[in-house]
Amino acid sequence: MLSSDAGRENHSCRPRVGKPKLDLALAKPQVSGFYDKPTGAIQYVVADLATKRCAIIDPILDFDERSGATATKSADALLDFVSEQGLSVEWILDTHPHADHFSAAHYLKEQTGAPTGIGDRVVEVQKLWKAIYNWPDFPADGSQWDRLFAEGEAFLVGTLPVKVLFSPGHTLASITYVIGDAAFVHDTLFVPDSGTARADFPGGSAARLWHSIQGILALPDETRVFVGHDYQPGGREPLWESTVAVQKATNIHLVAARSEAEFVALREARDRTLPMPRLILHALQVNMNGGRLPEPEANGRRYLKFPLDGL
Repeated sequence: MLSSDAGRENHSCRPRVGKPKLDLALAKPQVSGFYDKPTGAIQYVVADLATKRCAIIDPILDFDERSGATATKSADALLDFVSEQGLSVEWILDTHPHADHFSAAHYLKEQTGAPTGIGDRVVEVQKLWKAIYNWPDFPADGSQWDRLFAEGEAFLVGTLPVKVLFSPGHTLASITYVIGDAAFVHDTLFVPDSGTARADFPGGSAARLWHSIQGILALPDETRVFVGHDYQPGGREPLWESTVAVQKATNIHLVAARSEAEFVALREARDRTLPMPRLILHALQVNMNGGRLPEPEANGRRYLKFPLDGL
């Protein structure tokens, strides 16, 4: 069962609707990254200091696959930071349904009242995985989130303009949030010494990943690029920020593969050497449901389902 904190201050506010005027060059959010060592993932709080409103991107619900224990320590750390900084949570955003950790989006919505959002192609992921899990009654319509963002859609975090880029390849549904001068690319690019994300999951495509990367690299060179994972090659300290210019010049996969054909060959050869993430079968059934854990059964306990030989 998830822990609750009835005494926690509510930091939500109603998001604005309409079509904001985007001036990305003039908007510079405060970006705070929170590294999760067990998964190598980074959660973000992205704040507009002018209004003290913020978005939380790709929050993590803690899970220990050995004991089956869930916890909210990582998500609560985000809420503590938000409270300490005097911020209000305007959005809780996922870039895609993750394969290596549980999303805390639903938990954070319960705590703050802020709406959740994800790319509208999540329905394709839901349709694919409901078949893998043999869940014919699962509603693969994206209704588990408050907002499904389309390619090119614009909205606001405080006064910060946000634009959505469709960035498939790693998954069918991956998106990039461009918030002011900051692009949150999650599993599309890594920091330059780590290259790019794998594209061999169900629905993945190295060719589509190449085109998604080109869309990100078409942003202004000074755009800050924030990644969703870092695996600390060589044991260095975790890193999660670069720029478009630095990615173009030094990303090890983009330097080694200058054409789509070269990139696809490199990426597919690399992917053939990689094992599946240890939590993929745990995580997808939670994350395709907006971060909701399975409903308790008659004995009050929750259970995960595993398709044997499914991948």
